[in-house]
Amino acid sequence: MTDIKRLDSREDDFYAALDQVLAWEASADEAVESTVREIIVAIRQRGDAALLEYTTQFDCLQADSVAELEISTDRLRQALATIPADQREALEHAATRVRAYAEQQKMDSWSYTEDDGTVLGQQVTPLDRAGLYVPGGKATYPSSVLMNAVPAKVAGVNELVMVVPTPDGVINELVLAAAAVAGVDRVFSIGGAQAVAALAYGTETIPGVDKIVGPGNIYVATAKSMVFGQVGIDMIAGPSEILVVCDGKTNPDWIAMDLFSQAEHDEDAQSILVSPDGVFLDRVAASIEKLLPDMQRKDIIRQSLQGRGALIKVKDLAEAVEVANHIAPEHLELSVEDPQSMAKRIRHAGAIFMGRYTAEALGDYCAGPNHVLPTSRTARFSSPLGVYDFQKRSSIIHCSAKGANDLGRTASTLARGEGLEAHARSAEYRVMKDA
Repeated sequence: MTDIKRLDSREDDFYAALDQVLAWEASADEAVESTVREIIVAIRQRGDAALLEYTTQFDCLQADSVAELEISTDRLRQALATIPADQREALEHAATRVRAYAEQQKMDSWSYTEDDGTVLGQQVTPLDRAGLYVPGGKATYPSSVLMNAVPAKVAGVNELVMVVPTPDGVINELVLAAAAVAGVDRVFSIGGAQAVAALAYGTETIPGVDKIVGPGNIYVATAKSMVFGQVGIDMIAGPSEILVVCDGKTNPDWIAMDLFSQAEHDEDAQSILVSPDGVFLDRVAASIEKLLPDMQRKDIIRQSLQGRGALIKVKDLAEAVEVANHIAPEHLELSVEDPQSMAKRIRHAGAIFMGRYTAEALGDYCAGPNHVLPTSRTARFSSPLGVYDFQKRSSIIHCSAKGANDLGRTASTLARGEGLEAHARSAEYRVMKDA
């Protein structure tokens, strides 16, 4: 029996109970932080030598130099050529869709000219170099390679450096093939906090980057948080989550499996269903019991659903929208008759999957929009990873003589009001005395 929490919005303590379900502590413990800090210091001080030591210690991978840990682009192409044809076609199809979507996100430079000839605008440029962390070993995350690498290349990033651990020398061919499809420039078989530190500060062999993206374990996440400021990072992601809003008219087996699709990630993943139809909630609960025994990861799913899952009864779909905006989910399925109208009232969600036929899993792999999304209610203030994360904006100010004269007087007055004489005089030098 899967004991999943049942909440009802009519209860006086509903939102307090909901917040308890949503609560998740993202911080690492002191032991993890201490270990990561030590690794970062070692990489900064001893570069390649420390990187080799940690690779031997944590990945049981022997090498005489970090250069030996680089995987050539020829090896990437070989992986693409030798994986099964259906996998190669799926990778290429997914990459094409992700690239087409990313192309729509590119920001262009712009400017306008004022009446006095002063030009104001914004210049958009790509990052010079970005780093991509990909989990390795037995883990297989080719979709993460595509979702992180393709937008970077569309943005125009000159060099994309991927790091992927290969414990005991185990190399995942599908991940290498994805790197080939996505256009990754360099790949190193290193991982952990040491790989993050190497990307952030550079070593004799690993080039320092401007931004680090990609998922990882608690050590990787902690390292990313510690090097932020030296480099940019995408986000510190929490467990995967899905919120399904359903009017009670979708096949309950479909909804149960959609909940499973996130619960199977790990025990901390969160799956929530909201509906005004109490009978439908019962039917989905029955589908969970029916389908779960045959799932390959049933133990993880069961623990996830029992620990952080919920079936929520609301009075109507309008209240379901209020609950959804409070939760601010990573993935939001609107399995209702008119999802377009409902979507217009959604203010906080990482990605919105509209209609009964749009499974969240499509977004994980091949729909086109990025699957790197804000978690743990951060969709209230942040957005999916995209091309814009690999582009920078510089303000453009080009004053004409007349513009400098007019603006100089205003700037001088404000600067003297702040007690900054040099600011004022710098502006005043450009003011025409006879104007």
